[in-house]
Amino acid sequence: MPFRQGSARTRQRTVLLVGMVVLLAALLLAVVLASVLTHGKQGASPKMLEWKDRGTTKNLQEVVLGRCYSYVMARYPELGDKDCLKIWESLKHAFIYKNPCNITSEDYQPLMELASHRIPCNKSLFWSKTNDLAHRYTKSNQNFLTLEDTLLGYMADRVSWCGDPSAPGINYESCPKRSECESNPSSVFWKMASKMFAEAACGVVQVMLNGSVEAGAFRSSSIFGSIEIFNLNPDKVSEVHIWLMHDIGGPQSESCSGHSIKRLKSILEERNFKMTCEDNYRPVQLLQCVHNPDHTDCRLCTNTT
Repeated sequence: MPFRQGSARTRQRTVLLVGMVVLLAALLLAVVLASVLTHGKQGASPKMLEWKDRGTTKNLQEVVLGRCYSYVMARYPELGDKDCLKIWESLKHAFIYKNPCNITSEDYQPLMELASHRIPCNKSLFWSKTNDLAHRYTKSNQNFLTLEDTLLGYMADRVSWCGDPSAPGINYESCPKRSECESNPSSVFWKMASKMFAEAACGVVQVMLNGSVEAGAFRSSSIFGSIEIFNLNPDKVSEVHIWLMHDIGGPQSESCSGHSIKRLKSILEERNFKMTCEDNYRPVQLLQCVHNPDHTDCRLCTNTT
């Protein structure tokens, strides 16, 4: 009888000990899981941060596909062999489910290859601080193309996109600005597209700069000053024509003899390019005056007797 009582007590102690071990293991697992989940919320998903730029454009797929089909079917039917669906998929895979501060040129390389096309010689128009004017001009004069008039630029102009490692993989609330992280989807895309546009230029190249900018018409930090100018090919480009435009009613901060234009000329000459510069290129000035016909700056734009 005493033996049986001792065995029972031993079994009870064993069961109690096993129960305590299981309970401790469960508590430890719960602590580990809580730690992992908390760490994931704090560091894994950039969407938890509030970026300073606008989020991904709503209905981005429809916007990009619509622009692509419009470009290759209606505007430039000679590019009808471009596969717009593949182009969209390539763009999407470049950023979806990715940290928006870790985008690389390799992410966009397939897209660049799918959407690239030949730029006719003498048609390339580069711009800096003249966005609206340059594109009003190319809309009125089909002899020139800016980057935004190419298939790549046309699809991406004024739209935004960025990814997020967590579902649904796209951040529609906010995207990072360049000042927050340089390797963001927009900056990497436009740098690559600008480089490719410059490399494709041939013949006479036009550059529209803003002579009303107080800091100077040519800025080394601009896309033109830091990327495009250094990817023009001296073996393909014969001359660079600068059109230095002043805002109607705005200050004339710099002319073709100004300090930043001299710096630009020096860079171009070092790279064996010929350069000319013209203040207020008349065809563009006439376009400015269409919108400001009564302004005193436009009196020279009209024939008076």
